Amino acid sequence: MEKTTHIAVIPALGFTHLGPILHFSKQLVHLHPHFHVTCIVPSLGSLPPASKAILQTLPPNINPILLPPINLNDQPQGTPLRLQIHLAMTRSMESIHHTLKSITSKTPLVAMVIDSFAYEALDFARELNILCYIYFPCSLTTLSTYFYLPKLDEETTCEYKDLPHPIQVPGCLPFHGRDLTSLAHDRTSIPYKLFLQRVKRFPLVDGIIVNSFLEMERGPIRALEEEGRGHPPVHPVGPIIQTGAASTTGLECLTWLDKQQDGSVLFVSFGSGGTLSQEQMNELAYGLELSNHKFLWVVRAPNDDVNAAYLGEQKHEDPLEFLPRGFLKRTRERGMVVPLWAPQIEILGHGSVGGFLSHCGWNSTLESVVHGVPLITWPLFAEQRMNAVVLSEGLKVGVRPRESEKGLVEREEVVEMIKCVMEGKEGGEMRKRMKALKEAAANTLKEHGSSTETLSQLAFKWKSLACENKFSE
Repeated sequence: MEKTTHIAVIPALGFTHLGPILHFSKQLVHLHPHFHVTCIVPSLGSLPPASKAILQTLPPNINPILLPPINLNDQPQGTPLRLQIHLAMTRSMESIHHTLKSITSKTPLVAMVIDSFAYEALDFARELNILCYIYFPCSLTTLSTYFYLPKLDEETTCEYKDLPHPIQVPGCLPFHGRDLTSLAHDRTSIPYKLFLQRVKRFPLVDGIIVNSFLEMERGPIRALEEEGRGHPPVHPVGPIIQTGAASTTGLECLTWLDKQQDGSVLFVSFGSGGTLSQEQMNELAYGLELSNHKFLWVVRAPNDDVNAAYLGEQKHEDPLEFLPRGFLKRTRERGMVVPLWAPQIEILGHGSVGGFLSHCGWNSTLESVVHGVPLITWPLFAEQRMNAVVLSEGLKVGVRPRESEKGLVEREEVVEMIKCVMEGKEGGEMRKRMKALKEAAANTLKEHGSSTETLSQLAFKWKSLACENKFSE
């Protein structure tokens, strides 16, 4: 009987951090059943429904340990989201340390795989003499930018958005400073300084596991391989996505899609945390109406803070009450509006869906690629603007709307983007390119595909360590 190899994984707060590291864990134990994973889960209180659901579907060789909730009531109202996550992770470190010591007193661990927000746990890995990896759920372009940021910070005196020339990160498309991750939009802020402090510790880990793949981001991968020194090894193992909701039988939105023509529906969703202002919500609604195309729109209540729902729904209003008067009645023959949540994986995999208006979160981006659905790229926060550049300018599988001087995507622009993706020559070319990317994504996850081989090499290294005397039980 094969000896069990034990590792621990430590996500950050929020489903968009918990979900990816658990999907990676599930992929690992599926391909290598002799592994056992302990997932140490921090929280601010009751877990959001999506987090609870994924924890309930874990196989027996992944064991979650829920840490005592962290209290942030001493923080002023309006504390930036990323600062909340940073503070909560810092305050979770004592519990994480205690839990790791408790695990290692009974079971030898060979490695820890941590979210980048849990970087302080690197010290515990050194103390316990185990390897430490970052699981990076974003793109290789984003990772390359993080590596480059300390140098950019030293060389730049103004705000990045005011730079007169595009930023050129090795191996990546040139992009404007305003498209950098939102954490870098105010260089005087505490969140930026903490962010810079965090990325400066990236080179100290034993490796970085990235949810991407060679055919999607060949430039950044090659550049990182050529640079070599100064960076830890980078291991692309993607695309790893959620395989489906627990139960979607009988859902009205899927029944509605069954009645539509192939490729005729635009799916509209801003992920698990994105929100629009009331004014922007109105413009999007009128644009959908004026386009005369079928649509399925997942709606949440408006908020001027674009990531207001990231750590869970902040309000309990009915989102449908905020739609323009008469909108539902006027579009009932062409569209369907779903409040708060819909099974995105099943929707993107449905034959009637021909386009995806997305906030460009990396999870949603990979889900769109795996199912071959071209995009309208509508970034809101975090690194989503960089993802939009990769998709629209690099891979050319999406189109990005222009914002007005008021910072709005106006209804006429919405109509133009929908027609571009859902109709005509340009939309057809995007579909061809996305189909090729879909095939590449499938191939890289086959038995001898590049991502499968990369993960197997990591697993072999960890297994070898488990067999050495110092890690023996």
